[in-house]
Amino acid sequence: MGPATKTVTLEGRFQMHRAGFLESPTMAYETWGELNSTRDNGILIFSGLSPSAHAASSAEDLSAGWWEDMIGPGLPLDSDYYYIVCVNSLGSCFGSTGPASVNPDTGDVYRLDFPTLTLEDVAEAAYGVVRHLGIEQLHTVIGCSMGGMSGLAYCVRHAEATQNLISISSATRALPFSIAVRSLQREMIRSDPKWMNGNYDPQDPPLNGQRLARKLGMMTYRSPEEWVQRFGRQRTTATEENVNDPFKIAFSVEAYLENHANKFSGAFDPNCYLYLSRASDLFDLAEHGGSLQSGFSRINLERALVIGVETDILFPLQQQRDMAEGLSAVCADTKLVELDCIRGHDSFLVDMDAFRPVICGFFESCGS
Repeated sequence: MGPATKTVTLEGRFQMHRAGFLESPTMAYETWGELNSTRDNGILIFSGLSPSAHAASSAEDLSAGWWEDMIGPGLPLDSDYYYIVCVNSLGSCFGSTGPASVNPDTGDVYRLDFPTLTLEDVAEAAYGVVRHLGIEQLHTVIGCSMGGMSGLAYCVRHAEATQNLISISSATRALPFSIAVRSLQREMIRSDPKWMNGNYDPQDPPLNGQRLARKLGMMTYRSPEEWVQRFGRQRTTATEENVNDPFKIAFSVEAYLENHANKFSGAFDPNCYLYLSRASDLFDLAEHGGSLQSGFSRINLERALVIGVETDILFPLQQQRDMAEGLSAVCADTKLVELDCIRGHDSFLVDMDAFRPVICGFFESCGS
């Protein structure tokens, strides 16, 4: 955790959504800006699966965050006006309690003894952080990718706790394609001999399984159109160690995947990845009342913004249209924005020129 990361202990027994409980779990979060006297300028950000709470730099931590160009003075999430909070998801490995944390009841790391994790649990733990900060009603909840589903869960479980919602490249539930991809990613990790049924040595984790899972992930995070423009059939010029390997990396796109896989492997706890990946599959807004319509009816918002990307194959545009349609039934001021970005699902992380005006416009229309 960086110096700007704060933690709060959610005292007492934290009941999990499906079954089981955690004893006084810890949540990590970071903040930007100041809470105003009326405590109505709070913004809560739910990240995707793998980021930490460090969404942007601050005076305490100058390192760039994963949404650096979105948060700060004069930026769409303007810290001169708003008090912005980003949580590290429950179940993650960057300060919040997860499978890599010590179970206070046993003194040993949870590993697979960690109870089934859902995005409802992620939302509930974030609600605990918000209440700890003295906020009864947020101005806006923002969720990206997996975080959009966590944001929906937050709005369903605490309908009066936020005025507005921004959902970015997310969904009311995962498509079979997305479930299949994540299932295969989990199998890659679990098939690595070093995984050892979750009992791996943290100093010698199942890196090969993680590498393969990350490569498959990157194939769904970006778009085929981008890779045609970016790589084509370009060959790599890198000198490979194993020159006699007839299947060595030969194409630039292969080298790209290898580079991303190596950067990710070892930086994220494998068991935490498995739990959060499964939680993404388990979420279904229809479970809140028996249908999607019932789930939406439990939401009480003043305004909603749904943003999707045409080249996103993991959370495709039709899912954004479906979400906007569902939200429109309960929130008259719902807007859908379809962006023509070429970088697929990852566009919200890398194509700031497309996203900044849309999000800035949302907050300007709020009268900030």
